[in-house]
Amino acid sequence: MSAYLSLLALDGTLVNVGAPAEPLSVNVFSLIGHRRSFAGSMIGGIRETQEMLDFCAEHGIAPEIEVISADRIDEAWERVLASDVRYRFVIDIGTMEA
Repeated sequence: MSAYLSLLALDGTLVNVGAPAEPLSVNVFSLIGHRRSFAGSMIGGIRETQEMLDFCAEHGIAPEIEVISADRIDEAWERVLASDVRYRFVIDIGTMEA
């Protein structure tokens, strides 16, 4: 977390949305040295989500995904169970049967 916190400007806030798989360790000096904050939320609201999307668009930040066809859902699930997933799966709805 210290590496991420070090990227914040003076009075900046890092918000963790959702629960991490493992406990997080935060070095307090990463916070107090530049009046940084670390906050948490189970979910962002519409306004926050739009701000995040605008920020990502402005800075060229895009998700790393693996697009799969609908007929590969079972295979994708098996890969999730086997921890063989590097990116988030996105199902191409154009391949779904009506």
